[in-house]
Amino acid sequence: MKAHPVDLVLPDDAVRGVGTRPFGIYVHVPFCATRCGYCDFNTYTAGELDSAASPDSWFEAMRRELDSAAALLAARAGLVPRADTVFVGGGTPSLLGADRLVGVLDAVRSSFGLAEDVEVTTESNPESTSPRFFEALRAGGYTRVSLGMQSAAEHVLAVLDRTHTPGRAVAAALEARAAGFDHLNLDLIYGTPGERDEDLDRSLHAVLDAGVDHVSAYSLIVEDGTALARRVRRGELPAPDEDVLASRYERIDAALTTAGLRWYEVSNWAAADDPSARCRHNLGYWDGGDWWGAGPGAHGHIGGVRWWNLKHPASYADALRPDTQAAARLPVAGAEILGVEEIHVERVMLTLRLATGLPMSELSDAERTAADRTVADGLTVRSGDRYRLTDRGRLLADAAVRDILG
Repeated sequence: MKAHPVDLVLPDDAVRGVGTRPFGIYVHVPFCATRCGYCDFNTYTAGELDSAASPDSWFEAMRRELDSAAALLAARAGLVPRADTVFVGGGTPSLLGADRLVGVLDAVRSSFGLAEDVEVTTESNPESTSPRFFEALRAGGYTRVSLGMQSAAEHVLAVLDRTHTPGRAVAAALEARAAGFDHLNLDLIYGTPGERDEDLDRSLHAVLDAGVDHVSAYSLIVEDGTALARRVRRGELPAPDEDVLASRYERIDAALTTAGLRWYEVSNWAAADDPSARCRHNLGYWDGGDWWGAGPGAHGHIGGVRWWNLKHPASYADALRPDTQAAARLPVAGAEILGVEEIHVERVMLTLRLATGLPMSELSDAERTAADRTVADGLTVRSGDRYRLTDRGRLLADAAVRDILG
């Protein structure tokens, strides 16, 4: 059944304050060369798409979506907010090539404009990058690159169905640094079946050798519907062990802290002596900012209204064809207006994960009492007017949130 777009309604309360809150643009690139076994993102390989969906049709549709989005905000908010941050994710954005990625940024610049100190990030697969790729990105206005390393152990990469060679991520990071990128992130996944402590140590040594100023490290999650989940269900691979995951997290934190990187969100570390090393775009998510999500399946948020786009690239592009745009306006598949309680729950969940902590002012009297119990249990500490996770609390952050919310 073909999916059809719905109208996006932004009430007065939602658009009030647009331009005073952080505003980001997320652009989703749905294309991948191969599908990783653990991935449940909205991605497609060439063999999964027909002639109705291609990078060219995606690009033209994305450009039209941004123009329509800017027009909608101009009409509803009385202004078009400049982008403080731009994040191109996927999928594998680097498959588009540097020229097309620069074209994506040009499209954002044309529709919304860019703040003078804009942070512009693209995710990249190490295998689809090169020195010339990074040089063109830097010249085109990108300020930050995030590379999917996952592991430096070949057998771990094989379990994850990653195709890059173990040393390529470090080489790519060095190439990006040579091209003028001061801000670089490497992604790690820990707890993969078959991973040993020495494998993780090898990955950490590689990260530190690359000289990046940001590391994101995520425990492996077996998502329903993925190839990895099917292998675990068949007994071919064991499910990740919670105690092992906790031990690996502590190992990562110790190595990165010793090297001068400090956690600022439970799964993210940045250079302690450089606040600009932190990913401002992601901080916008965690701090409740506004952002427009462009591309198939992308999510957006403005003032308590959240929406998501049509997922399939062909449906997305069809909704934005010039002959249908006037009727459809935007490729939105669904939307919701968050209630006061939903906003509160998300605020507690996200801010407690930050090193800056959860403000007491966010909590009711009963929740403050519950938060004080997490202090007694060693999960948080009270620092001024905030509750902050302890080292133990970072391992049990979800439990701390549940305890506080009741």
